[in-house]
Amino acid sequence: MVERFAVVLVELDPTRGSELQKTRPCVIVSPSEINARLRTVVVAPITSTVKKYPTRIPIDQENVRGSIALDQIRAIDKTRIVAQISRLDEQMAMLVADRLVEFFHY
Repeated sequence: MVERFAVVLVELDPTRGSELQKTRPCVIVSPSEINARLRTVVVAPITSTVKKYPTRIPIDQENVRGSIALDQIRAIDKTRIVAQISRLDEQMAMLVADRLVEFFHY
């Protein structure tokens, strides 16, 4: 099963325009209960380019360094997942969850 806050390697191509591309780590942000039932998951790509945007969260944990790009979240088919490479620690998971609430608050 694909768990929320897992860090997975994802084949994002093909993409268009300014979408983050290539095979890269992503954080699964959709709830595990939904992930178990659907063939898609919602991910936030991780980029090595660090920008000071409120929608970017710096990460430096295990083999994952860069920024979680919440402004680039997207649904992907699970077949795009190459491998699970780690999992966010609890503090980082809570930060991502809080920032998503802020991002979608209206």
